[in-house]
Amino acid sequence: MLIRLLDILFSLCGLLFGFPVLVILTLIGLFDTGSPIFRQQRVGRNKKPFTLVKFRTMQPDTAHVASHLASSSAITPFGGFLRKTKLDELPQLWNVLWGDMSLVGPRPCLFNQHELIAEREQRGVLKARPGITGLAQVNDIDMSTPVLLAETDAKMLHNLTLAHYFKYIFMTVAGKGSGDRITKD
Repeated sequence: MLIRLLDILFSLCGLLFGFPVLVILTLIGLFDTGSPIFRQQRVGRNKKPFTLVKFRTMQPDTAHVASHLASSSAITPFGGFLRKTKLDELPQLWNVLWGDMSLVGPRPCLFNQHELIAEREQRGVLKARPGITGLAQVNDIDMSTPVLLAETDAKMLHNLTLAHYFKYIFMTVAGKGSGDRITKD
């Protein structure tokens, strides 16, 4: 309950104080791709679908696949900047505020990532709200290694304390972790 309260407080503050940045990035994204906001159905808590909101980093006609299966040529130059700085994640503060996500939790996957869903289900990971960041993200573990990711997510959830919650957030803001791998062309 305390973590949910912190999620609401921090996401609300982030949206209020980050509003000018959100507007600027949206405008630049409008010129970059013509469609700066990316929405996609993802697997939520208890396998309930929800719509994830992010800044678009790839061309609008890119196939909806996990990042490690997408081509690097689909990433726009501005999208590369957003990914490197993790600013593409800022709109997910809306998902946190709405209760679909937490700031800290397992990254939400796509419904076509059957192996990852099965591994997470087996370990009870899907009982938790998905998150913007967590233990896997700060250790460069992404969805290209479903078993390792599910194990890491389960370990994080089992050991999650308030101190870990703040640690993962601060590590992410400080630039720890490189994000999802992209297939080089």
